[in-house]
Amino acid sequence: MFAIIQAAGWPIWPLLLASVLTLAFVIERAIFLRRPRIAPPKLLDDVLGYTRRQTMAPSAVQALSHNSLLGQVLAGGLQAHAQSWINDEARQQGVRQGFERAGRDAIAAMERYLGALGTLASAAPLLGLLGTVIGMIEIFTAQGAMGSSPAQLASGIAVALYNTALGLLVAIPALVAHRYFRARVNGFIAELENASERLYQQLMLHSPEPAVSVRPAAPAA
Repeated sequence: MFAIIQAAGWPIWPLLLASVLTLAFVIERAIFLRRPRIAPPKLLDDVLGYTRRQTMAPSAVQALSHNSLLGQVLAGGLQAHAQSWINDEARQQGVRQGFERAGRDAIAAMERYLGALGTLASAAPLLGLLGTVIGMIEIFTAQGAMGSSPAQLASGIAVALYNTALGLLVAIPALVAHRYFRARVNGFIAELENASERLYQQLMLHSPEPAVSVRPAAPAA
């Protein structure tokens, strides 16, 4: 392995760094984007069944927000619903905004590092091409007035081929992983949206009487 790295020359070092980063991002996203951590199968049904019977206590809502990203989104709507509102229209708007804020945070967490992974998938072939060009330059510079140097020709060919191959070996898995994780995130986003909409409809259907709002007195002139 060290002989290959030595034969490929200095252009292979950025590709090796890209391969390490790609592997790290793939492992991290594979661990994070697991269903129990994003959207446990029975969590929504449990929350719907509980809130249909009674109001969820603040401690239970706090525990729900740490359960998963789905729990975080549902807790955002429940926390907004538990506040005192002037009327039903204000409550509906506030609860929807609570779901949306929590949903944006959940999407940001799921999409973390996907941009970097996509960048590596696009940059790796270019880095390999850079190594290929450098290898070709070495081949042409080996053609001197006194003839060609076989050792320099072989070195240039090795740099070109090794960098081209490693660039493709990094880019192909990175591209596949990026497409896979992107599709998985899109599926989870749809699930979170559907779940929040179902809970929103139930909260509005079983909404308690609006709390009486005491407006502050106007300041004295």
